[in-house]
Amino acid sequence: MVARDGGVKGLTEILSIRDMPLDCKILLVQELGYRSDGVFVLEKNGDRLLDRYTKEPVQLANMAILPGSTVIIDDNPLSIASFLEEYGDVIKPSC
Repeated sequence: MVARDGGVKGLTEILSIRDMPLDCKILLVQELGYRSDGVFVLEKNGDRLLDRYTKEPVQLANMAILPGSTVIIDDNPLSIASFLEEYGDVIKPSC
């Protein structure tokens, strides 16, 4: 299905942020309401953002933001599997 703007409706574009330049990653987390010290993702109050599943600080180098979400997690398998279990309906394709 094609949307009015010419895009494909119902499909999510997946981008890898692993090789994204550091300054772009910092801008991305700022757009999501967070900060960064250049290594870690920080809460607004300056505390390190903890992965919601492992409770470990999330680093810019290995952060993940899955399609349909603004939740920033670590890109380890446990966090990704836990996210999909909790929010799996966010990335299911619409038919």
